[in-house]
Amino acid sequence: PCPPGNPNLSYLAGSIPAMRTDDFWAVIARATADRPASPAEVAKRAAADLATRDPEEIVAWGRHLDKVMVASGTEDLWAAAYLINGGCSDEGFDGFRGWLIAHGRDAVAQSVKAPDSLADMPAVRAAADNGAAFEAGEVLTIAVDAYAQATGEEMPSGERPVTRPDAADLWDFDNEEEMQRRLPRLSELFLAPPD
Repeated sequence: PCPPGNPNLSYLAGSIPAMRTDDFWAVIARATADRPASPAEVAKRAAADLATRDPEEIVAWGRHLDKVMVASGTEDLWAAAYLINGGCSDEGFDGFRGWLIAHGRDAVAQSVKAPDSLADMPAVRAAADNGAAFEAGEVLTIAVDAYAQATGEEMPSGERPVTRPDAADLWDFDNEEEMQRRLPRLSELFLAPPD
């Protein structure tokens, strides 16, 4: 951890400058430009893009990803992932957020602000019929993969933040009444109508 106001984060490899939010998302935007792609393809393109940068910048990108994961680690977004994917472990929630990140800044911002707005995404609406589940763990390893490509070494590890609530502290996602109260539009798509 660094003192408040310090723009640098200290890690084992020394001081890593913080990355601007716009610069972080520009990597994802370039990876999704020109044509739609699967999250795996987005991850591959983003890692190739980052691999052309200085190792410190790659580490900074990875640390910013940690910040995005912290900001998106909300209880109601986890509930939305649980509903959409037909269940969602803690690792599944990480993968779900990787899938969201592959859809870009606006998708993440909107889903954190209003998880029920995921009902507007065409892929989510289709999943209500076809049973698709959304996880993209490969998006969460973009920086690690880029660092290995750029240096042939493992990315230095630093202190990782807690990126989601403890599963034991969550409200009961199997409580359909609470799910309908918190996520009415997603509940309408994914919960069986009451008898």
